[in-house]
Amino acid sequence: MFFLDAAFWEVASYVVATLALPFAIFLFLHEQRKERDAEDEEAYQLLQDAYNDFLKIVLDNPDLRLRSAKARDDLTDDQRERTLIIFEMLIALFERAYIVAYAPDLSGVARKRWHSWDDYMREWCRREDFHYLLPQLLRGEDEEFAAYIRRLAEEERPGLAASM
Repeated sequence: MFFLDAAFWEVASYVVATLALPFAIFLFLHEQRKERDAEDEEAYQLLQDAYNDFLKIVLDNPDLRLRSAKARDDLTDDQRERTLIIFEMLIALFERAYIVAYAPDLSGVARKRWHSWDDYMREWCRREDFHYLLPQLLRGEDEEFAAYIRRLAEEERPGLAASM
């Protein structure tokens, strides 16, 4: 019987060592990567959902005109306070996105995802009222995030960021 033959087991061990083991390692690493990609996608989707929820708050406050190109300069004290609170919520969301999704050497899908957030930040940094409040909004925030968004603000509104 060949199961009792030592030569059979020696050949079988070589086959496992040269073919099956590397294949098993490949499969393990492939599954790990798929899992990581799924986790990254889930984190991105949660952030996108949070931004959509934020936009609902903006829609619920049409008197502030937060989606218009020009900020209102005739806001009441109540409106200014609501604007500040909404901007604080936005900064917290941007910081969370930065911490979860940003790395200096992004590539592929992660880079595309980050560009969406970069676009959102740039869009808000172009607003005069948001830009003006940025120094106050960034107090106590992550230093790297604060430097990143300050750089965006300078790129979007050159010369105005000097006061930050």
